Amino acid sequence: MAGEPSLEEIRETFSFFDDWEDRYRYVIELGQQLPELPATGRTEQNLVRGCQSQVWLQIDEHTVAGETHLSLAIDSDAFIVKGLASILLAALNGRSAANILEQNPLALFDELGLLNHLSPSRGNGLRAMIERIRAEAKQRL
Repeated sequence: MAGEPSLEEIRETFSFFDDWEDRYRYVIELGQQLPELPATGRTEQNLVRGCQSQVWLQIDEHTVAGETHLSLAIDSDAFIVKGLASILLAALNGRSAANILEQNPLALFDELGLLNHLSPSRGNGLRAMIERIRAEAKQRL
């Protein structure tokens, strides 16, 4: 979506931070900027299981050059989770289902210095979001 930072912009911003607290504040800022899903997207079907917070994942598909691409929208009731979702969206939104399955988002979060600072429950929630996106991509191949 327009206004959301690109993966390159996120990486560049993270490169300026030396400590975890600055990274944490930036993730929250990303979460505050992420648009809310409309009420029609906050359904039981879109709820991601395994997250401590409530997280909704809405997926629309479209075809580009014969390949199925996924448009992702993620929302949560927690800004830190919305921030993590914003990074996931920058990495995966709009990509082909095959390309999504080739990606390793956990490596991205490790590269950004976030993975080892997340609580076990936040880490599990992040993994649940990733697995749900991957399962949806696999289903569309």
